[in-house]
Amino acid sequence: MVGAGVLSLPYAIAYLGWGPGMAVMVISWCMTLHTMWLLVQLHESTPGVRFDRYIDLARHTFGPKLGPWIVLPQQMIVIVGCNIVYMVTGGTCLQKFIEMVCTDCARLRHSYWIIIFGSTHFLLAQLPDFNSVSGVSLAAAVMSLCYSTIAWAGSLSKGRQPDVSYAYKHTSGADSIFRVFNALGQISFAYAGHAVALEIQATIPSTPEKPSKLAMWKGAIGAYFINAICYFPVAFIGYWAFGQDVTDNVLVALQKPSWLIAAANLMVVVHVLGSYQVFAMPLFDLMEKGVTKKLKVSSGIPLRLVVRSSYVAFTLFVAVTFPFFGDLLGFFGGFGFAPTSYFLPSIIWLILKKPKRFSVQWLINWVGIFIGVFIMMASTIGGFRNIIADSSTYEFYQ
Repeated sequence: MVGAGVLSLPYAIAYLGWGPGMAVMVISWCMTLHTMWLLVQLHESTPGVRFDRYIDLARHTFGPKLGPWIVLPQQMIVIVGCNIVYMVTGGTCLQKFIEMVCTDCARLRHSYWIIIFGSTHFLLAQLPDFNSVSGVSLAAAVMSLCYSTIAWAGSLSKGRQPDVSYAYKHTSGADSIFRVFNALGQISFAYAGHAVALEIQATIPSTPEKPSKLAMWKGAIGAYFINAICYFPVAFIGYWAFGQDVTDNVLVALQKPSWLIAAANLMVVVHVLGSYQVFAMPLFDLMEKGVTKKLKVSSGIPLRLVVRSSYVAFTLFVAVTFPFFGDLLGFFGGFGFAPTSYFLPSIIWLILKKPKRFSVQWLINWVGIFIGVFIMMASTIGGFRNIIADSSTYEFYQ
């Protein structure tokens, strides 16, 4: 649940301000916890059937032809978007780590660091399935908790900066609106676990006496508790310390104690190494099954090597081309994450469960749908516009 998007939360609050920023954070946490509960319940909503993938649930809900077109593009955007952002994040934090521990070393360009980080995934991507990445995932989870704590504790120890301002960031009228829209996407990007929730629940044994939803919901509650103690302190303390001048990666703004900040950047690198694989695994499975079926080739190491290496190369290429951390978060957060995390589970629940009109469940889900659709539209427009605006002043492949 806890992703590298946590580091951009103070930056998002800087565009939204204290009141709206706190409101969006709390509403997003509550809404996505609710939709996570819906997915957990829907996993075995039909007796004797387990919907092990989001696309399976979509086929059951919308039909075999329409279902994949509704869910699959969104899920792919989430997975690919996460992996691209993790490439940028890993390269940025690896660069920061090396520069802090080796002040006399020659300075490499940012693009080179992204390539160095991305090259490790050509090897890690060959791990066969979800169970094989459990150790990597555990390390990533521990690292995310550690660097989030360092981020807010470092901001707290640094204290409020001289002449700190909590006024909205000074931009032109139109630009300000688009940046606010992008901030909504950055916050929605932070809630990304829904895209692979059913795939994870599928690994949990299930019996009539002890259905998988019991263990999965306990895990989800634990994840959201950790999510809260990571996200809210980083967002609010980071903004309190730096105000409108906070960067889109709060760790970059922290310099002392140098050894601790260097360690935090290294933790981010370890975290995104694991998270990349967790998010990519469902896509690897889908791609390999598609190639096996279409080209009539046997599955195995050669197929895995070609398919997965091609995907890693693609995400690495896009990351090197568009290394705009904050803008990518906003764009992918709106375009892909808002549907899968905010309102698609509610739509599916209304169709399958048919709660009584104007009942509490009916109202909560419809309110969530309207809020989620607004966030998707606004943050997609804002993120896309900001990528274009920042690209106009950026020297590609520098």
